[in-house]
Amino acid sequence: MAKIYIIHENNEWTAPLIKNLEVLELPYEDWFIDKGMLNLTETPPEGVFYNRMSASSHTRDHRYSAEYTAALLSWLEAHDRRVINSSRALQLEVSKVAQYTSLEAHGIRTPKTIAVVGKERIIEAGQKFQGPFITKHNRGGKGLGVQLFQNQESLKNYLEGPDFEMPVDGITLIQEYIQAAQPYITRCEFIGGRFLYAVQVDTSQGFQLCPADACQIGDAFCPVGEKQQKPKFEILEGFSNPILERYAEFLENNRIHIAGIEFIMDEKGEIYTYDVNTNTNYNADAEEAAGISGMATIAKYLGSELKVRY
Repeated sequence: MAKIYIIHENNEWTAPLIKNLEVLELPYEDWFIDKGMLNLTETPPEGVFYNRMSASSHTRDHRYSAEYTAALLSWLEAHDRRVINSSRALQLEVSKVAQYTSLEAHGIRTPKTIAVVGKERIIEAGQKFQGPFITKHNRGGKGLGVQLFQNQESLKNYLEGPDFEMPVDGITLIQEYIQAAQPYITRCEFIGGRFLYAVQVDTSQGFQLCPADACQIGDAFCPVGEKQQKPKFEILEGFSNPILERYAEFLENNRIHIAGIEFIMDEKGEIYTYDVNTNTNYNADAEEAAGISGMATIAKYLGSELKVRY
């Protein structure tokens, strides 16, 4: 029997999806990808395969999950299986350089960024920026390596100190700091290539923001569950912007079916897109307040894909 297969490495993030698949009584199978054996002479099972592999998988002791998933997706695609978030989507998930070059090719503005290999070259790259700049990991997730610097001296101290984090792929990004008009970023959620909603995220307390309801130990900056007067995540009713059309085209051309795309608007009203997350999660409190569910929508979408295919 054809099923929906969930390819992932984090049970907490997939639990809400599985709950919704069960409500709809859809057949599914959980593929937890931390290690495995792939026989290329065998034929894959029939079904719809949803790739939820995360760029930050290595931080949960799943060092080669992304690489193994890449092999798995190649096998599935070679046999013409329906893959939601393709091998190209995975390539962009684990490389912000790949994200930015493709975004720019689609007319979507990204912050000025320099990719650096070699710790000694980071100082040289930082000297090419006037004003504040940030560092981040090329293979990110969870805000890995994100640090804000006001000058070259603070960057040098960071590189020589105990807090410097070497990226898992060896590539550090130096990026211009975009001063937002208000302390918010906007995340646009797409399912099945269609815009679902935009969520406004309060960044006044830091960069490392996670919309998931359950965060792994180590996601110490995750604000989920904090109680404050104004919610940190708030879905924007009736959000509309011409950027959404470009995002949809970008997703279609890169065979990305489900994603959250984040942008920041500067004081002049210019939009800078800086992250594409193909392993998107949702904040339950924000969704409850807005009367919408991302995971329920994904479950229905996967069910419709299964029905069309089989």
